[in-house]
Amino acid sequence: MSQPEPGNESEKGQPQWGGQPQWGGQPQWGGQPQWGPQPQWGPPPAGPPWGAPVDARWPGNNDPYGQPHYVAPPKPGIVPLRPLLFGEIMDGAFQTIRRNAKTMFGCALVMELIMAILSGVLTVAMVGVVPSTGQFNNEAEAAQFLGPALSLAGGALGITMLTAFLSSILQGVLAIPVARSVLNRRTSFKQLWSLVRARLWSLVGLAGLLLLASFISFVALLVSAGLILAASGPAGALLILPFGGGAVVAYAWVYIKLLVAPASVAVEELGVFAAIRRSWSLTSMNWWRIFGIVILVGFIIGVIGQVVQIPFSLATTGISSLVSPHARTEQLTTTAIVLLMVSLLISALISAVGFAFQTSVAALLYMDLRMRRDGLDVELLRLLETGADPEGVPGRRRAVPSVPPWPPAPGHGYTAG
Repeated sequence: MSQPEPGNESEKGQPQWGGQPQWGGQPQWGGQPQWGPQPQWGPPPAGPPWGAPVDARWPGNNDPYGQPHYVAPPKPGIVPLRPLLFGEIMDGAFQTIRRNAKTMFGCALVMELIMAILSGVLTVAMVGVVPSTGQFNNEAEAAQFLGPALSLAGGALGITMLTAFLSSILQGVLAIPVARSVLNRRTSFKQLWSLVRARLWSLVGLAGLLLLASFISFVALLVSAGLILAASGPAGALLILPFGGGAVVAYAWVYIKLLVAPASVAVEELGVFAAIRRSWSLTSMNWWRIFGIVILVGFIIGVIGQVVQIPFSLATTGISSLVSPHARTEQLTTTAIVLLMVSLLISALISAVGFAFQTSVAALLYMDLRMRRDGLDVELLRLLETGADPEGVPGRRRAVPSVPPWPPAPGHGYTAG
């Protein structure tokens, strides 16, 4: 094979490599480029003047730079959905009674009327037993009075125990309207009964257990005091005072630890002992705060109750003197009994309002503790956004909508929980 001749490459399509390209003149570097005028900045974006209050509800709403601000938690009902402050608990209790007046006040009034009737009967029986002069003529008459007096004391103790028993049950029952009011859901008598009916026996068992424990503790305290006096004589009183003080402190400590047990039974549908453990756990690390709120609320209600009852007490005394200034003993007794019944009725009305308020505070403390310990506010936000279970009780585990996995497993459709 012959080699191609060197002079024939151009004929076969190869480029002709000529001389190097001729570079033209380099660009003339003249003076510096001429910059245009400075840009004119327009007016600042619309917004409040510097120093004006910032609306914290919407992010970037009042910031000229669009920086997000703090967004306050929503408040769909009586309290915001976050751990609560003392003022918010007080305001929420008032709002609950106002929005569910028939339910809250009605239940409390029924209990207070029962207690007022029993107290009136006991007082009338005491008036019939005690001598009209208030004194005994001889030892036989005093001994004759001893039996009825012990019966009346037992009746008073029984009324006190019944009051504590019913109060514990109602504290759990009325926690349901409070929990529903957190999401702005009103509760009627019929709805309350349907929601709490399945929990009544658990509430009765819890109230009975707490009452039995209190009674045993009280009897043990009395027996111990009697034994100390019998062994030490009058000097034993010096030992009884610190012993009794310690018993009061122990009772207050246990009372606060078990304060939210009725609400746990009604709202979370727990059993008796599970509710006790639940209350004991929720109140951990918050005992002093709860104790301070309970004491302050009780003091406020007591002062308001006394202030309201003072005019009625003065009025009953004036009415008794005005109606029968020279009446005989029988007429005075009848007038005193009638005025006593009126006074007990007014006292029942005032006590019903106070009890409804205290119960609302205890239920809000329960919701607050769950927000702090369990993140209940997040669950309530999910209920608020989805609108799930509108007739149920917020805070029940089954009431929180579950989010199914996505994508669904093969062979399974997407169904809302």
